[in-house]
Amino acid sequence: MKNNPSTTVGPERRGPLPVVGVVSSVVLTPGQAAVADALEEAAEPVTLAALAASMNLHPNTVREHLVALEAEGLVSRGRGAPSGRGRPADRYQLANPPGTAQTGEYAALAATLAATLHRHPEPAAEAVRGGQAWGERLASELPAPAGRGRGRLRAGVVALLDRLHFSPEADRDATLIRLTRCPLLDAARQYPDVVCSVHEGIIRGALQHWGDPDPRPQLLPFAEPGACVLLLGRPRGRATA
Repeated sequence: MKNNPSTTVGPERRGPLPVVGVVSSVVLTPGQAAVADALEEAAEPVTLAALAASMNLHPNTVREHLVALEAEGLVSRGRGAPSGRGRPADRYQLANPPGTAQTGEYAALAATLAATLHRHPEPAAEAVRGGQAWGERLASELPAPAGRGRGRLRAGVVALLDRLHFSPEADRDATLIRLTRCPLLDAARQYPDVVCSVHEGIIRGALQHWGDPDPRPQLLPFAEPGACVLLLGRPRGRATA
């Protein structure tokens, strides 16, 4: 299904969003990611009160996330211009975190490598093999998933995807996982047969390392507005043609 152009390359409105700010290796909580998203959408630096109002959250909740983001160097804070009595309110915006330039160069390198592999006689199969080796290495660096059965393996996949900044959203059984972010979105749109196959291979390699004797993840690139879809097994109520 991945090689069908109608499902692989969708319109620009389909598929995941890029990783916010091309952050380096920082793993954000859902709340921190939501605040970072709101700052990214703001046209200019915003006050805490304005940010909280736009997100319909209590200012103390937003302040807690801002403090964490600022500590990681992902958010910068400045003083607003004076307007009347009293100290002007602080204003917040996304910062350029250390390593952003290097991470951008990494994305460009990934696109170059994808273009090279795209010329291979079997680019998707070769990309899956490369991703599988990568996934086995990544899984070896993580604690083995806790629990028993295939459920623990699917939970391990969700944790790995979160670590890799895909911002996964799993159903109850983690048989269907929406990938709402992509760290290499531009390259994936240009060379989905390579980049998306590498990502599928990563999951296959991790599952195999964790003891799945026959891992068969199915990645559907740009499957729906706002996400790619990863199938691990056959979720109830959804066909996997």
